[in-house]
Amino acid sequence: MTLDFASPFTERTPRIVNAAKLHKAQGRRKAGRFLIEGANSVEAAVATGAATDIFVTEAAAHEFSEILTAAGHMNVYTHAITEKAATYLADTVSTTGLFAVCKPALWSLSAVLRGCPRFLAVGVATNDPGNAGTLVRIADVCGADAVIFSGDAVDPEAGKAVRASAGSLFHVPVVRERNTADVVGQLRAAGLQIVATASNGEVSLDSAGGLLERPTAWLFGNEAHGLPDRLIAEADARVSIPIRGSAESLNLATAAAMCMWESSKAIFSPGGAVGD
Repeated sequence: MTLDFASPFTERTPRIVNAAKLHKAQGRRKAGRFLIEGANSVEAAVATGAATDIFVTEAAAHEFSEILTAAGHMNVYTHAITEKAATYLADTVSTTGLFAVCKPALWSLSAVLRGCPRFLAVGVATNDPGNAGTLVRIADVCGADAVIFSGDAVDPEAGKAVRASAGSLFHVPVVRERNTADVVGQLRAAGLQIVATASNGEVSLDSAGGLLERPTAWLFGNEAHGLPDRLIAEADARVSIPIRGSAESLNLATAAAMCMWESSKAIFSPGGAVGD
């Protein structure tokens, strides 16, 4: 692949101006596209066919040549840009100089449920993009079948959320639905048990292995306020995470990692649900 760094796109080039608009939710909705930055995310987007255009500086073209070669094989349009254009596109302090415009990556809830999920995570009103992306990454590591963001949640296709997922957004089905009650109702109708994390849960995570062999939808609450009391009360089970030190609580990502890892062990370990 030959890139024309003699006449690269500048920050005033219409393609760059339009790509920069994708930093805002309104711009993403209008264009039906989103913008990502960094090697992990761009490589995953190219590999899965989500990327439509790549913007790259001369320095980044040398550093990430394998990604650009793969993009060429996938018929992704690749454009040379100036360092100043990269700064214009970036929403990080130090940019890698590698960006991609992508087609929508989100799934519908009905498509996820057709796959008969074994366990998944529901982030209820998750409003921190770093936590949202990390939740997707954890789900990928643990073998979860999907992540659902419900209620007034952050857009998982926002730049910081995509970077925090480190490419996992393109590997794990991710859903965004506003109506939490409807989400829970559809999950239960599909045969999943609804398990809420609660500090006073009647089941300790230490002894939840048998419970978690069943198809499970984990509910994880908002970073500041946790889960609404109504959702906790309506769950099929409430699981508490033992804290043996002096810390009063766990953040969302840490709690999710511990809970989903226990689900992963229950399902994928010898004698678990998959092996039965």
